Amino acid sequence: MSPKNLKAPRGTRDFYPDEYRQREWLFDCFRRVAHRFAFEEVDAPMLEDAELFIRKAGEEIVDQLYHFETHGHHLALRPEMTPSIARLVMARAEALRMPLRWFTITQNWRYERMQRGRKREHFQWNMDIWGEPGVAAEAELIGALFSAVDEMGLPRGTVRVRLNSRALLEESLRGGVLRDRPETFEPLCIVIDKLEKIGPEAVLEQLTSREAGIGLSEAAAEGVLAMLGAKHLDEAAAHVADDSEALADLRRLFELLDAYGVGDHVIFDASVVRGLAYYTGIVFEAFDAAGQLRSICGGGRYDRLSETLGGKAIPAVGFGFGDMVIAELLRDQKRMPEIPRRVDDFVFAFEDAQREKAIRLASRLRSGDRRVELAFEGGRLKRALADANRIGAQRIWMLGPDEADRGMVRVRDLSSGEEREEPLSE
Repeated sequence: MSPKNLKAPRGTRDFYPDEYRQREWLFDCFRRVAHRFAFEEVDAPMLEDAELFIRKAGEEIVDQLYHFETHGHHLALRPEMTPSIARLVMARAEALRMPLRWFTITQNWRYERMQRGRKREHFQWNMDIWGEPGVAAEAELIGALFSAVDEMGLPRGTVRVRLNSRALLEESLRGGVLRDRPETFEPLCIVIDKLEKIGPEAVLEQLTSREAGIGLSEAAAEGVLAMLGAKHLDEAAAHVADDSEALADLRRLFELLDAYGVGDHVIFDASVVRGLAYYTGIVFEAFDAAGQLRSICGGGRYDRLSETLGGKAIPAVGFGFGDMVIAELLRDQKRMPEIPRRVDDFVFAFEDAQREKAIRLASRLRSGDRRVELAFEGGRLKRALADANRIGAQRIWMLGPDEADRGMVRVRDLSSGEEREEPLSE
């Protein structure tokens, strides 16, 4: 095997023990918060029928699929978890008691351009609520999002959330520039979601291009961009009727977020639309307040996803929180903990003649749910002490010929240096 092939495929990651401990620490933060909010964990295969992810709205995610055909089946590695969650819900919709509060921590795959905080595989924490049509569900999820930021030790104000409503945008556009072309709303959202990435001029060009399936006049496209510049709810309200349900939902959501104590860290931003066609209502993104990184987390309401997959419409809302961008932010803020290896006991037999007794001792300690490393070789005590300290053991159990003959074992506390003898039988 060539040295080149010893590397992980481009865009993927190896996790050595120190990195794996940090990853598990992050996942534990996700799980503690999810359990605190009474969510249940579920999972699904990493490999799904490709049709589950292929939609016709021009989403980048469709072009980024890792997919293949085998034995007459077209399969894909999941690029996101939401369609899989929808499939799970649809399969037992009649038996499940709504609302559902489910969460997942899964590995996802997208063949996309790499940058800081984005590779071609990543892990993602999803929180989803199914069966609740009101914005109380959005408020609960955003509250959980900030609870996770707190759990990681990031100071309040480090992360903020921008939110908008695709329903509000849809009302504005279908009452104006899309009055006669309502079918172009989803493709338009996919284009304007690229605003930060490619800039207003490139977005303007795509909005006016008939090849992109939109074909607005230049004046209409400029009007859309102007609408997206609204940074306050009152500005956006000027484009819809006073009795707009979408506007009322947004106002109510901000009231609820104040009750969660996070309202000061959430702002309205009309340019947030999210690049997935299935979103139908409120959408939101979390980002670092300094603006140095890409989006940390994104989500929103997708009430019609189950319907597009062939089931009945079920109200749903959720978010996806990736592991890579938050890890970058934690390192920037010097909040990523160095997590030492945890070993409770190191068992050392001086000679091979004491090995069987050392094995029985290690087995008894392990039966008490202790983490025990058994030295494979005897020899010098100095080397054994160095090994025990290197792995962070709390105690070393030393079994020599004299101790074994007397049925005893010497125990040294490695932090205090204190030693004692204990009967091997105990």
